[in-house]
Amino acid sequence: MNRLFTGLAGLIAIFAFAGGSATAAPSPKLPRPLPAHGQQRVCTAALMGLAYCDAHVVTADGGAAPLATPSYQYGYTPQNLAAAYKWSDPTGSAWTWNKQTIAIVDAYDNPNAASDLAAYRSQFGLPACSSANGCFAKVNQRGGTAPPAANTGWGQEIDLDIEMVSAVCPNCKILLVESDSNSFTDLGAAVNEAIALGATAISNSYGGGEFFGETGYAGPYNHPGVPITASSGDGGYGVEVPAAYNTVVAVGGTSLTTAANARGWTETAWNGAGSGCSSQISKRTWQADTACSRRMVADVSAVSDPNTGVAVYDSYGSSGGANWYVFGGTSVAAPIIASVYGLAGNAAATDYPARLAYASPGSLFDVTSGSNGNCTKRHNTSTRYYCTAGPGYDGPTGLGTPNGLGGF
Repeated sequence: MNRLFTGLAGLIAIFAFAGGSATAAPSPKLPRPLPAHGQQRVCTAALMGLAYCDAHVVTADGGAAPLATPSYQYGYTPQNLAAAYKWSDPTGSAWTWNKQTIAIVDAYDNPNAASDLAAYRSQFGLPACSSANGCFAKVNQRGGTAPPAANTGWGQEIDLDIEMVSAVCPNCKILLVESDSNSFTDLGAAVNEAIALGATAISNSYGGGEFFGETGYAGPYNHPGVPITASSGDGGYGVEVPAAYNTVVAVGGTSLTTAANARGWTETAWNGAGSGCSSQISKRTWQADTACSRRMVADVSAVSDPNTGVAVYDSYGSSGGANWYVFGGTSVAAPIIASVYGLAGNAAATDYPARLAYASPGSLFDVTSGSNGNCTKRHNTSTRYYCTAGPGYDGPTGLGTPNGLGGF
């Protein structure tokens, strides 16, 4: 058990959801409700100036042991995500590159990443993705093949990230860039290496609280024409970097469940998602919320609630042959949104792809309920949207979640 939950990061919560689709049309098989369970962060909290991964894994009741079950029974599948967010069913027999490369940047190494990716894709009918067919590549922060030190917690984060790319954009290439450590210096070097190797979108499922000098680490996250997504955090109301940088797409989190409405699904703000007004980063012109004069987090969002988690296959962090897990956190949402940009395939036509959603907010599902904390002062409710979802823009969910590709 100690091996399962060691690492370096803070994240979210994850549990389960019930019900079948209420729409008349057939829907993909939905997960069953989870049995009694707890949840556990996969990375330990990091010191100021270091990053931690934003993922939680569901455990047995009380957290005594990992919940190791076939995740196609208990966690959202690629087909569920496609139904909820209105893109094409990802099932397919052969891999055909769509000219988009989604880079995943994480710290340390998962030595089983390639085989875990193969197991996940096989389970859900996705085309094979390997180094042999050119779909998957793993490098270190210098672009070499010698991996950094292995780490169980970050290794589970890696599996979550590469599998979410697979779930959304199975014909994208996946480039995994592993940094030597969880320092912002090393993680930034890995982001720059992803750019050098041709990434067309980059996902970062990690962060740390804002700190003095954070602007000195912003450079690697500024690459016009390339969507760089960053998790907003899993500690509830509050801002972290790199999500606060005004050159990235800050990705918040929702709770996603089936519903008897035209969409067949409903979402509320997840109470663990980070949000708020940056203490240091300036605002871009396309962000026009009223109370924050600096950078506001988040921009867009996707499912993150541990209660409505996703299926993940992980053999490196498993014990006793337990390989299927349910995961949650904004670590889920960041690679989902990076991969939506990969499906859309047109981000290179704009300088900072975050502006695309602000140009067409009606192309997203607006999330109008839920909260992640207390952000108002007595007799002053102007900042309520910092932590409370409502019509239009709000901090926890940004402009909303994908409704097809129109906002991307």
